[in-house]
Parts: sequence; structure tokens; C-alpha cells
Amino acid sequence: MDSSTQSTKALVVDVATGAVVARGQAPHAVSGTAAGDGKESDPEQWWAALREALGQCGPYALRAAAISVSGQQHGLVTLDSRGRPVRPALLWNDVRSAPQRDQLVDELGGPHAWAERIGSVPAPAFTVTKWAWLRENEPEAVRATAAVRLPHDYLTERLTGQGTTDRGDASGTGWWASVSETYDEEILEHVGLSPDLLPRLLPQGSAAGTVRNLPDLPLATGALVAAGTGDNMAAALGLGLRPGQPVLSLGTSGTVYTVSARRPADPTGIVAGFADAGDAWLPLACTLNCTLAVDRIAGLLGRDREAVEQGGSAVMLPFLDGERTPDLPLASGLLYGLRHDTTPGQVLQAAYDGAVFALLTALGRVLDEDAAPDALILLIGGGAKGTAWRETVRRLSGRPVHIPRAGELVALGAAAQAAGLLLSEDPAAVAFRWGTTEGPLYEPVQRDDAALNRISHVMSRTEALLERR
Repeated sequence: MDSSTQSTKALVVDVATGAVVARGQAPHAVSGTAAGDGKESDPEQWWAALREALGQCGPYALRAAAISVSGQQHGLVTLDSRGRPVRPALLWNDVRSAPQRDQLVDELGGPHAWAERIGSVPAPAFTVTKWAWLRENEPEAVRATAAVRLPHDYLTERLTGQGTTDRGDASGTGWWASVSETYDEEILEHVGLSPDLLPRLLPQGSAAGTVRNLPDLPLATGALVAAGTGDNMAAALGLGLRPGQPVLSLGTSGTVYTVSARRPADPTGIVAGFADAGDAWLPLACTLNCTLAVDRIAGLLGRDREAVEQGGSAVMLPFLDGERTPDLPLASGLLYGLRHDTTPGQVLQAAYDGAVFALLTALGRVLDEDAAPDALILLIGGGAKGTAWRETVRRLSGRPVHIPRAGELVALGAAAQAAGLLLSEDPAAVAFRWGTTEGPLYEPVQRDDAALNRISHVMSRTEALLERR
């Protein structure tokens, strides 16, 4: 199962071949706040959506021998003494906790100390900042809270009756120390959260339990339930990702990550030092402006998103929502270098170039020195289906690009984790055997250093200007 921000997907997968034999999907709603920076969902919706998605799988769901739930990272789920939500969950994209984040980073040693301790400098997405916000703004909800869970923890606990989590999803909370792979008691004490309220950390490859007697759910009582994990960790499993293999995901926001044997600790805060769902690490960086921003530029120009033209000197930084990588939260979109002969298609291509440049810059931070400089890029997400996106990545990276045909990689990764538990195998090896990355390979082309230099020059001037402000 993949419980994402707006829907839950269920896949029933043949353990031997990886063939998807049944699938279902059901939506759930996200509510905002008057201020516009709050995003919440009722966890009961997730359970109802999971039940509906499983129901769409027909009799195959009842035949499932092992189950795993992946979920959106960072969400804060607060439960009362009866296991019911105290309030709607605060989601990953709820950024009301930005002031609390700044205060926490300052009070506990600054960015370098946080990076060394938990592997990341927490962003407002991180769960610890949301708990700090809740304590400050809704103390009555905190007093009523008897358990704190992440979204995937909540659903796994509904299945098994056991409060558990895995190192991958826990690494995005801000209270799991990557240096010791345990909950950080000093951080928990500082934010007034008892470790007794947190789920038990499961060792790699352990089961969370078995499906309890749930008459309203089309699953076999006693079926194995894996630990589950966060959505990014599950996607890495779904790809059977090997160390040093770069992934570039093109969605509303852009994401780059890889599996690494080295524990990340980036004091700039650009790279999140996540753990993967096994015993390695998943350094990850993301940009805010990707497919949605470029589509908006295409709309303003009155052009189809594929109607790009090469050439020209225009540079565009399509930072319509500010930007996280580079760290320019107050930035807006910028167009530079127009000439009389600049065409709308060249302006649109410049928007693609600016978005991909930001992603490749982030990728350079994610990959360590052991990664091959010419390793092929696994290109995934909705944008990977677009010719303009694919060709821009090839031209600006100079690397070969491989586009897996398999969709729903997060749910497939959860299925691989369940299969690994059932077979006592490495889930990534299971996914690799399933051939989840099969798809077209595009050979490298000569890197467009002239375009890269133009964009880098404009980016440097923009960063300097915003610093002076």
C-alpha cells in the first residue's frame, strides 16, 4: 500500500514475477488553513481509503501472504488513549512550524550540530518542528495525546495492533539520531515529548506483526505485516536501487537521491540525511519548482509544454514559489537575457533548463566522491514521460538516462518489502529480480556547458542580490 498526500493505492503483486495482478486506488482530502500554509488530513480518511483501495482488488487481496504500508513522510499523527486521532494530522507540506524550526536549530547547537546528530538540518516539514508548533499553539491537544505516529505507522498499527516504525521513516522526524540510530532523548526532552509516546523501532527485516481480526477489511487474518517505511524509501526499494545510482524524480517538486553506504551530514541543510529502509542511507535533496512551474510558464506563453525551441541567450529561473535548492525562499521567477530574436519556444526551453539546472546542482551534493561521474540517471515521476524534460536532462547532465516503465514505484517498493519478509531476502534484490527498472535507455549527448555557464552566472548574481536584501 502507498498512502500518499491525496490518495491511497493498493497493489497485489505476484511474489515470483513481480506482476501486478490487482490494483485499487481511493482519494482522501487535504484541508488548508486561513493562513494558507497549513495542510492537514484526518487519519481516519487514510484508513477508509485503504479499505476502499483493497476492496477494488477483489479476491486477490484476501490471498496476500504478506503486506507492507508505505506513507508520506514527516506527518504528525497524534492519538488519544483509545488510539483515535486527537486532531487532523499535520502533513509534510504544512510549514506553519517555520518559526519553531528556527528556534530549535538555534537552541540545540545550530546547523552543524543538527547535521552531525540527526543527519539533517530540520526543515519545517520535519515532525519535530510540527510537535513544537503544536505545543505552542494547541496545548490542549498535546495534553490529550497518548501516542505520536507517522502516517505509515498509524496504518500499520491499525493492521497489527502494535505501535512500530522503521529507521527509514523515523529518520525524517528530527528526533531519530542517525549517529546512534536511536531516538535522541535530549531532543525529545527539549520539545517535551516522552519517548514512551513513540513507536518501537524495528530491526531491519523484522515483521511489525500480523493482520489482526478486522472483519471490515479484505485481508486474511494472520497475514504477515512488514515494518513499512516512508514513500521515498519505498521508491528506492521499488527501483532495487544500488549504491551510487542517481535517481531524478520529476513531479510538482523535483527530487534527487541515491543509496549510500556513508552516513550523510550536510550542515547546509540542502541534503536530508535520511536512512533507507535497509541498513544503508538515502541522501536526498529536493527543489520546489519543477513540472508545475514549467507548465505555468508554458501557459503564460500560450504554448504546449513540449513546444520548446533550442538556441538563444535567455536564462530563466522558474522559482515561482521561492526555492529550497538553492536556498532562496524569497525568490520569484526571473527571466534574463532577452533579445529581439528570442522566440517563445526558447523562453520555454529556458524554463526547463533552469529547473533541471537546480536539480542537477542538488544531485551533485547528494552523490559522494565514490559515485561514477558518468553513472546513468534513473528518471522517474510524471515529467519523465515528457520528451522536453528527458532531452533537457540529457543535454545538461551529459549522462545516459534510463526511464523505468514501471509506475507506482512507491507501492511496488512496499510490495518488495513484504516479499522480502516472506522470502527472507533483501527487498531491493527482490525488486531487481522483478525487473522494475526495465525501460528505454537513452545514450549520453555532449553536455551543453555554454547553457550551464549562463545559468550559473545568473544564479550567482541572483543569490548575491537576495543576500543584500
